[in-house]
Amino acid sequence: MRIAIMGSGAIGGYLGARLALAGHDVTFIARGAHLEAMRGHGLQLESPLGNVGLTHVRATETPGEVGHVDIIFFAVKLYDSTTAAAAIVPMVGPETRVVTLQNGIDSVETLARLVPPSQVVGGAAYISGYLKWPGLIVHVGGATQFYVGGHNDPVIGALLTACIQAGNIGLQTVEDIDQALWTKFVTLCAFSGATSLVRSGIGPILTDPESRIFLGQLRDEGMAVAKAAGHPMQDGYEAHALSVWQNLPPDTRSSMANDLLQGKRLELAWLSGRMHALGSELGVPTPSHTAVYRALHLYAKGTPNSTADGFSGRETNGHRAKSR
Repeated sequence: MRIAIMGSGAIGGYLGARLALAGHDVTFIARGAHLEAMRGHGLQLESPLGNVGLTHVRATETPGEVGHVDIIFFAVKLYDSTTAAAAIVPMVGPETRVVTLQNGIDSVETLARLVPPSQVVGGAAYISGYLKWPGLIVHVGGATQFYVGGHNDPVIGALLTACIQAGNIGLQTVEDIDQALWTKFVTLCAFSGATSLVRSGIGPILTDPESRIFLGQLRDEGMAVAKAAGHPMQDGYEAHALSVWQNLPPDTRSSMANDLLQGKRLELAWLSGRMHALGSELGVPTPSHTAVYRALHLYAKGTPNSTADGFSGRETNGHRAKSR
């Protein structure tokens, strides 16, 4: 398959590396030092599921050079969505599918303003990793899981086959992608809000009684908002969310928490900020998410000397893992 990775950081880079190793025609869209490293030395992936070393990769910062592709994995930061969506248009042919693996619940709607809606496929990624330095992606933790729509779509079916052949991707299609996106949204917003505001990995938060209560309040508020919005969590969701957090390495922080530490722009408006706005709209109290939103709003656009890199999809340059 011809595959383009729009946002070649931890998530996009992981997928692209696995698929390229399996022999697929993969182009990485990136910028800055990460792009130059890939052009000069290739792309390296360190993973407990098996390392990948690609000495030669196709990488560019200009999507218009790529031509039409079968699949575009869209994994840029949420605040770059509109600009990046416009940039991918030259790669979208009549049979192209744009698979968004961003945080939040707004990606499909944003992309559908610039790409035919029938060609946009929602997706939710469960993977922990980070960009250790330009050209090197580190995957931490156990198995990865990617849920995408397009259950009966032949193009997505071909992608599913490609991922199975590549191995260690864990992609599966679901009939109700909206429910999968909301489940991820509620889980991530609690995790992101807690690790960002508490300034801690998930392990200490779970073991400290007061911090654990705060995490639970964030989760419960998200569940209430989801129910009011017509997407109630399934029975057993509380245990599911706890299992997701407990299975992460203890020092794992969200990508927003790492961005906060590094003075970069935050996805705050699309996470706890979105919960705050939805709660106000739907009449659901969200005091914990509102506290996260207001406490971090001062830093939402980054701090001085920020080195945000929109198209790279970079999650962190540090050594703390992140989960999305």
